[in-house]
Amino acid sequence: MSLGYARERFAGKAVVITGAAQGIGLAVAERIAAESGALMLVDRSELVHEVAEKLAASGVDARSITADLEEYAGAAAAIAAAVDAFGRIDVLINNVGGTIWAKPYQEYEPEQIDREIRRSLFPTLYTCRAAAPELIRQGSGVIVNVSSVATRGINRVPYAAAKGGVGAITASLALELAPHGIRVAATAPGGTDAPERRVKRGPAPDGEQEQAWYQQIVDQTVASSLLKRYGSLAEQAAAITFLASDEASYITGTVLPVAGGDQG
Repeated sequence: MSLGYARERFAGKAVVITGAAQGIGLAVAERIAAESGALMLVDRSELVHEVAEKLAASGVDARSITADLEEYAGAAAAIAAAVDAFGRIDVLINNVGGTIWAKPYQEYEPEQIDREIRRSLFPTLYTCRAAAPELIRQGSGVIVNVSSVATRGINRVPYAAAKGGVGAITASLALELAPHGIRVAATAPGGTDAPERRVKRGPAPDGEQEQAWYQQIVDQTVASSLLKRYGSLAEQAAAITFLASDEASYITGTVLPVAGGDQG
């Protein structure tokens, strides 16, 4: 599918992308690279260095850092690396997160609930906090967070709670940062087709019952989409890069569902 886009929307802009080693984060990195952005790619997987090297080989100013964004120290280190490299941050895209387990809420162990929240809420919460002082100092910038329409879904209540929190961060932070010339928006992806992950989020469904619980998620995702299909990585990246670009200069505090009509 060819979506067609202007190739210079990010010329002269320094862009930080978290979760950039694979999936949606990688698709966003490749698109912004094609549109002339300078990139700081962040992931806790060493694979992120391969991505940066590949993009740099094509002539893009692409750097990378490994950091655990579930801890504030990791978020602070990633933002500091971007400022050291580029002297500023024009765009921050918070993409880290993802369901670890898929099952009815009563089946979750307390420590599993904690892990889901830490995986899908704290990276955005911490990275926004680390970046805010720099953006305020500049008096400009854009933050694009990645939430999910799974805030209204089955068999992943802790993940839904975390992504609901991402939406709340977006709305509240947009209010606080607007006087400083900073926009904050988000997308809420629906089901998205992607290659098999090289680094797994968690254990695969084990046994017939866990596989059935996961299939319920798939079935609900398709049924809730008016288009009755999963989206593509390119379709998710298109929405994220639009919100991050100057074309969306009058959009802030908004969570845009990208889910074939499923509003979440």
